[in-house]
Amino acid sequence: MGLLLLAFICSVFYFVEATLHAMPAKRWAFIGICLGPMALPLFSISKKVAMRKSSGFNSVKFHA
Repeated sequence: MGLLLLAFICSVFYFVEATLHAMPAKRWAFIGICLGPMALPLFSISKKVAMRKSSGFNSVKFHA
């Protein structure tokens, strides 16, 4: 029961975060159900790659 609840919570988390970062939300929700919290490093890397693709690889981004 606890494992199913954790998988559901991770799925919702990845869905919301993927939607906020213009990534495929359904795909990340499915990955969240299958892998749970183990998908967090994969999600972080994919988020950075998507950001680099959209802004270009030779651009500079300043964090405030």
